[in-house]
Amino acid sequence: MSALAPVPLAPAAQSALAADPNRALASSSARDNAEEFEAVFLNTMFEQMFGDVGKGPFNGGAAAGPWRSFLIDEYARTVAKAGGIGIADHVERALLAQQEIPS
Repeated sequence: MSALAPVPLAPAAQSALAADPNRALASSSARDNAEEFEAVFLNTMFEQMFGDVGKGPFNGGAAAGPWRSFLIDEYARTVAKAGGIGIADHVERALLAQQEIPS
């Protein structure tokens, strides 16, 4: 069984942790994870949307496929960071609810 390497904190998480060490770490990482989940969902959706674009005599050659996957991934991350389609908000709330201690 291998040990897990520590994950470095994002700058936003570091500043939030300095302000409120007890709550900030959980909420910041929950938000980051929720946005990453939404980005993966959007990536899958964008791959389906762009699947047949450029299929023809001038499709860009062999490099078009990998380039398109990088471009789609960046589109998905940018849309998720800019507010996305609302999935991240729901996922973040669910993650935080799971972390709360029952009274």
